[in-house]
Amino acid sequence: MKRTLFFLFILCALTNSEAKDIFIQSKSISLIINVENGKEPQYIYFGKKVNNDEPLQYPTDGRMDIYPAYGMNAPTEAALAITHSDGNLTTVLKTTGYNIKEEGNSTLTVIHLKDPVYPVNVDIKYRAYHDVDMIETWSEITNQEKGVINLTRFNSAMLPIRRGDVWLSHLYGSWANEGQVAEEQLEPGEKIIQNTDGVRNSHTDHAEVMFSLEGKGKENTGDVIGAALCYGGNYKLRIATDDTPYHYFFAGINEDNSVYHLKKGETFITPPLAFTFSDEGLSGASRSFHKWGREYMLCHGNQERMILLNSWEGVYFDINQEGMDQMMGDIADMGGELFVMDDGWFGHKYPRTTDNCALGDWIVDKNKLPDGIEGLLKDAKKHGIKFGIWIEPEMTNTKSELYEKHPDWVIKAAHRDPVTGRGGTQLVLDLSNPKVQDFIYHTVDNLLSKYPGIAYIKWDANMPILNDGSQYLSMNNQSHLYIDYHRGLDKVLQHIRTKYPDIVIQACASGGGRANWGVLPYFDEFWVSDNTDALQRIYMQYGTSYFFPAIAMASHISAVPNHTIFRTTSLKYRIDVAMSGRLGMEIQPKNMTPDEKNLCKEAIKEYKIIRPIVQFGDIYRLQSPFAHKGVASLMYVSDSKDKAVFYWWRIDNFYNEILPRIKMAGLDPNKFYTVHELDRIDNTPLDCEGKSYKGSYLMEHGLEMPSNNNVDYNKKTDWSSRILYLTLK
Repeated sequence: MKRTLFFLFILCALTNSEAKDIFIQSKSISLIINVENGKEPQYIYFGKKVNNDEPLQYPTDGRMDIYPAYGMNAPTEAALAITHSDGNLTTVLKTTGYNIKEEGNSTLTVIHLKDPVYPVNVDIKYRAYHDVDMIETWSEITNQEKGVINLTRFNSAMLPIRRGDVWLSHLYGSWANEGQVAEEQLEPGEKIIQNTDGVRNSHTDHAEVMFSLEGKGKENTGDVIGAALCYGGNYKLRIATDDTPYHYFFAGINEDNSVYHLKKGETFITPPLAFTFSDEGLSGASRSFHKWGREYMLCHGNQERMILLNSWEGVYFDINQEGMDQMMGDIADMGGELFVMDDGWFGHKYPRTTDNCALGDWIVDKNKLPDGIEGLLKDAKKHGIKFGIWIEPEMTNTKSELYEKHPDWVIKAAHRDPVTGRGGTQLVLDLSNPKVQDFIYHTVDNLLSKYPGIAYIKWDANMPILNDGSQYLSMNNQSHLYIDYHRGLDKVLQHIRTKYPDIVIQACASGGGRANWGVLPYFDEFWVSDNTDALQRIYMQYGTSYFFPAIAMASHISAVPNHTIFRTTSLKYRIDVAMSGRLGMEIQPKNMTPDEKNLCKEAIKEYKIIRPIVQFGDIYRLQSPFAHKGVASLMYVSDSKDKAVFYWWRIDNFYNEILPRIKMAGLDPNKFYTVHELDRIDNTPLDCEGKSYKGSYLMEHGLEMPSNNNVDYNKKTDWSSRILYLTLK
């Protein structure tokens, strides 16, 4: 995994009953908790960094337990609920002490809690990073009772948020429409955001939220709390607002149909909840998530991503040796660095010519590829690029040799026929089963050990768990399936990453189904959506950027009419959208004109110049497409503020439409920046081309962008866009 920690020292405290304030400090934020032996620890403060010698005002009018347990104040919401081995439903958690230790570039604080009647211990852990504004918290629940206890709720954390004009921003959507932004004012009652897919968890809703504390969220001003549950499975986020002055935010694994039977001596560890505070608005919170994600979570988060061509939209299942060689040659000629062969390359008894067979039969189809993977690697080397391949290792088909041999390996309810998915035959392998875990690991291991030249894997997952049942788990433990599935997936991915730390892996799950910080420590990026339409991608990528950096967002130039929604946009527009993420192509180059290839070649050349800024810079979202102002805009600024890239896309097209002028952000107000347009197609340059403007002017006034491109009549389109590259004068 990304994070590698080492132990430096331990400080033990709270040896008597005196109350003590614990300061959990990140780079510029503070979380303060009051602890006292024999009492429930209490939240005191969360926000901008304060010193431990500053006077604090203690909350007196809310429920501030850091981890409220169910039973002794039953009407209130709880983070933990246990049915003890004797049937008692009540739990009380009292402080027994705490530890603080330095681990690498972070401080780990552990608060020890125990039920005074039942031998159940709970450790609440907080990791505060020194160089980024992020704190992670999770709970570890240990059963020391004589028998099994049942966990019926097991949240990672609860965080109180002072009521006022608080607005919630979160992401929702569907297949081909991921990453949409919802904004709503928090009112009394309960708000629930959850997922029950079982395999993927970010199509319909996301396990990340932002709370704007001073009215509807603004991008670059105002106090914001951001939170992300780092989990790849079913989750539930709850915001309970009652008659107290606080909203109570709970986050954790979704307990629905997942009662966990915790054996004596066993510890249940919840996934981390990462949270931050910013007084620089929504974009400020996003910058914290991006920096933390690149540095501590995302695999290879500090390495530039390759520019690639993926074969899927170009040829779909029509894979053959000659066609792959042609596509490799074309992307190499345009300056690309990697070619990825997608679905359709495998199957012996059941050749994979459509989506209804062969998953699990990871044998090269020699009718399509007579020279095998070896021949493809040879062709890639000939063209001077790297080679990648598509797999879907968590799945099988009823029409496959794997299923014929191991029907007991699929997820299926007892006494029921299996429920199939894609193609009418797809099934999910049961990752709670160690034999299935070994099979999936060896699938990847065999591929990479036999063909060490493979540089990239596109790891897909195109089906949810449709019927709840494990043929491996005991009938008493059927409710463990959703949790054990992801424990099994974690084991497999950890094993793969240990042996193959350098391989680049994309998380694709019917598009953007795995955009979450729970799986990204094993992956380098994710496929934002199967929908590559440039206009809709502006919305999806804008929303996704709330929590995920551009380096993780695969964004490809595709053909028109778009294969999902059949919209036609100009090639420049498609390029300008793709260049705001990890640039790639999803097209058949032989169908492009020479002029189109030259435009892409120039764009790839220019992207290589701005790649460090886009992939490692600070994001400033400037104009939301969800505001319906006719234009969307954002920019990336280097850490040293010496370079920036400004994006401007027209998203409506009405005659005489007056578009707002966009003010920039994040620049040095006292420095002068020279403007250069990238991916230019206009017959004449912009008025600002080559001119230098003071940073303060660009941030206070902005630059006028023409609403249309100045091109020959026969090249006019209904979409226009701009990319400006700013460098210090």
